[in-house]
Amino acid sequence: MNNETRTLFFSFFNEIGIIAQLSRTALEARLPKGLTLPHFSVINHLIRVRDGQTPLAIARAFQVPKTTMTHTLNGLAENGFVEIRPNPEDGRSKTVWLTDAGRRFRDEAIRSIDPDIETFRARYPEDKIRALVPDLADIRAVLDANRD
Repeated sequence: MNNETRTLFFSFFNEIGIIAQLSRTALEARLPKGLTLPHFSVINHLIRVRDGQTPLAIARAFQVPKTTMTHTLNGLAENGFVEIRPNPEDGRSKTVWLTDAGRRFRDEAIRSIDPDIETFRARYPEDKIRALVPDLADIRAVLDANRD
């Protein structure tokens, strides 16, 4: 690989990283006091993928230690956003289930960034974003498949 190609691809991922950091900061600033982006991200993951997963499976999806995920899940349970139930298939583990309050929390968090989206939308119309999303989803899928 030549240096120009390496620089191009590095720049591409660097821009994505900066965009991710800026968008995370904007969302986290609008979350209710005491709730963090990891809380929102777990709820969003459970809605996007499915609930009923074990804490270990969720930790692996986020590539964090199980103890870190347990702490995040306990915070979600204390807020009534998830229920942690015994795993019917393995009595040694638990499963995580969304509550209606957890679903509302996600919806409200997404609505809370409407002002940011409106500012962004003034510069980038929906058709342009709609055209980008499939390529970004494909890039995510490739990176996800190659992470282990």
